[in-house]
Amino acid sequence: MFDFEYVGNLHIHSRHSDGGGNIAEIARFAEDAELDFICINDHDFMTDDLHLEEEGYHGKVMVFVGLEIGRNDHHYLAYGLKHLVRGDNLKPQEVIDRVNEQKGFGFLAHPFEKGMPFFEKSKAFKWKDLSVKGFTGLSIWNFSSRWKERVKTPFHGIVLLAFKTQLLKGPSRKTLMFWDDLCRHKRISAIGGSDAHATDFKWGPIRFKPFSYDFLLNTINVHVLLHKRIWKDFEGGKAAVYDALREGRLFIAHDALCPAKGFRFDFLSIDGSDLVMGESGIFQKGEMVIEIPSEGEIRLIKDGKLEGKWRGREAVYKVREKGVYRVEVYRRIFVFGWRPWIFSNPIYLR
Repeated sequence: MFDFEYVGNLHIHSRHSDGGGNIAEIARFAEDAELDFICINDHDFMTDDLHLEEEGYHGKVMVFVGLEIGRNDHHYLAYGLKHLVRGDNLKPQEVIDRVNEQKGFGFLAHPFEKGMPFFEKSKAFKWKDLSVKGFTGLSIWNFSSRWKERVKTPFHGIVLLAFKTQLLKGPSRKTLMFWDDLCRHKRISAIGGSDAHATDFKWGPIRFKPFSYDFLLNTINVHVLLHKRIWKDFEGGKAAVYDALREGRLFIAHDALCPAKGFRFDFLSIDGSDLVMGESGIFQKGEMVIEIPSEGEIRLIKDGKLEGKWRGREAVYKVREKGVYRVEVYRRIFVFGWRPWIFSNPIYLR
């Protein structure tokens, strides 16, 4: 069984591209946030190298170095690279192939991003070519993308900054529908990230930092499930975390809303061949068991459609049909109502 849970933040930018801090500084913020690992995904067209020399333990935090490949569209979050990949003059499929040639893997970043209406004129970095193959999965929940698309005026910006945790929207319906459709045919891992830059916002004489690293690193995190505890073996820990990302053995959570550590989603079959999120098995009858660390509304999704809904801290569902099952959890916040909190990877019963 996968008895060990590690929490990390993906899709972070440093001064090697357009971030506001260096990797050592970001790692200190991550340690303060009690994260186990982070991954730096600097832009390929802005950085001079991968800077793999900065990987390793920084204090108690494992720092991994990946890349965000793409300039205007088709941003690709790549991991496990040995050499820098430049996306300019490459088609989206060629980018994915170049990453795979290095035995790396990757995720489509913010595939249906809308952009910020105010200030950025809704400039979005979306995926236009969805015929690509060979990618590991997609990033379904990006804090920065989901926050900025609602900023239509300065007033909206003020309100959304004042209640940035409470008003954050979950993954878009279009993103979830696309992911669910892909999962009907094969295993597709989903991740989420902060897309942390921690840079200053400038508008005329106004200059301020809307989001700091210490805030962003406690927003959209991934919680990976591992076979064994990670000590000081960095390479072994990196391999274990990367394997969990590849396999989808993780859930995505808005930890600023409420700490999500302890969430579990398992399939217990009648013959004892149990499955955890991200795993696939031959259909047989059994039970889906869902446990959450605090009160919430649990929604079981089967093949993209709502299958069941419960309130409390646990739910048990008797499985009678094959399908792709995943879980969404919402937490009730006073005044703001039910807010998106946890999104699991699926359990596949074929």
